[in-house]
Amino acid sequence: MGASRSSGTTDALGPDEGPDEPDRADGADGQGGPDGQGACSVPLDSGSGGGAGSGSDSGAELLAALLDGMDAALCAFDAGGTVTHWNREAERILGWSAQEAVGRKGFAGWAVRRADAHEVQGRLMAAMDAPGRQVHEFALLRKDGSRVLVRTQSARVLGAGGKPAGVYCAFSEVHAQIDLERAIALSEALLEDVSWGVVLVDVDLRPTVVNAYAARALGGSRTGLLGRPLGELVVQGVEELEAALAHVLAEGAPGAPAEFWVTLRTAEGERRRCWRSGFLRLASPLTEEPVPLGVGWMFRDVTAKKLAQQEADRLRFRTGQLHRAARTVSECEDPMEAATSLLDFALAGFADHVLLDLMEGERLVRTAATPADAPGPCLLVAGGSIPVRYGPGHPALQAVERTGSVRTSAGAGAGGPEGAAAWAAERRWPRDAAHALSTVLRSRGRTLGVLTFLRAANRAAFERPDTAYAETVAARVAGAVDLARAVRAGE
Repeated sequence: MGASRSSGTTDALGPDEGPDEPDRADGADGQGGPDGQGACSVPLDSGSGGGAGSGSDSGAELLAALLDGMDAALCAFDAGGTVTHWNREAERILGWSAQEAVGRKGFAGWAVRRADAHEVQGRLMAAMDAPGRQVHEFALLRKDGSRVLVRTQSARVLGAGGKPAGVYCAFSEVHAQIDLERAIALSEALLEDVSWGVVLVDVDLRPTVVNAYAARALGGSRTGLLGRPLGELVVQGVEELEAALAHVLAEGAPGAPAEFWVTLRTAEGERRRCWRSGFLRLASPLTEEPVPLGVGWMFRDVTAKKLAQQEADRLRFRTGQLHRAARTVSECEDPMEAATSLLDFALAGFADHVLLDLMEGERLVRTAATPADAPGPCLLVAGGSIPVRYGPGHPALQAVERTGSVRTSAGAGAGGPEGAAAWAAERRWPRDAAHALSTVLRSRGRTLGVLTFLRAANRAAFERPDTAYAETVAARVAGAVDLARAVRAGE
């Protein structure tokens, strides 16, 4: 803590015209207090009396400590333009110590070029005649002779009688000020309606600031989301998201963006979204050791892009499977073997089971199927075709009636795993079946049978793109079945 050089009485002020100390006021002897350091000062009010007591000394020491602790450079002038205060930040920027600065008459010849001194001093001291703060920019000289552009804020200091007694001036390097303004402008812009979400999360992982994009993505208002646990907003995926936030608080930001699939609870129901997220650990700039304030979480909704990418990958894979199936089928002498081989290729990544039921008269008979209790290839039914006992309204029968495709699922009303197993058994399907897609086999304008694909409960239900793929497979299987019947009829 630096000590003030105020003595309690005011020395007579006057210029010292020594060649090495231009415009140095009398009484500036370079003694800066007990330790020779700290923010030096002399009283602004030249009319103050002598005999300062211990309370005055304590006040001067407190003032010196406060000045030294400031982040901005500060100097002050009395009514005659003599430097009365000079803190450590001013010394850091310009290189002149407090002992060298306090007591000088203006900046001429040491902190400002003599050619510019009159204009600079006039602009600074003009604050005595105007209320409020005045902002200026001009170049000052460092002790090493280099120049630095600073931005100043000056204001008058009133004496005990309400009359101007001097001027104080706070200044900083222009580039540092511009950097600060840019940082503030950037933070304000990020928290406005930009094209990505910004959420500031505290150390308890609760939102403290939410911009407009993030509020829309989370399904709430900017103020209504503050302080609420993320688990109230995100139905599924919140554990992964909170784990990422906790990791950033403990270890720092990851090196690359991460993608999170989450399910949100909204007024329209639950919806699944994919967020590409980046994280920044926020630490206080006012402490020597970094103290975490929370996490800055920035994200964009990339659901549409991810779904399109997944669909493209799925289409590419299925096209490749059909191409490989065609090459394999072309080497099969038996058309029914070709049909089952084609179904084996079609099953990969598409379904867990497949059932091939062909028309014999007015009935559907089971001709080929995959194993009901374990994964395996599609094989022809041994020992001849077995009629299937499908009840009225069965999806396979509906497909025949409509000459099209039918999708169905056990749904939430099935009553859990046991209910889903009963649902599948009632339809003569394997017990693990929870989603089904039945499509008709057509060739030469005739209905030859039904092809049914089944998925277990741990997979998604069949969708429209799946129907198109199933119908493509059914068309090829129908051609093989039709060829088998034609060959058999020719024999």
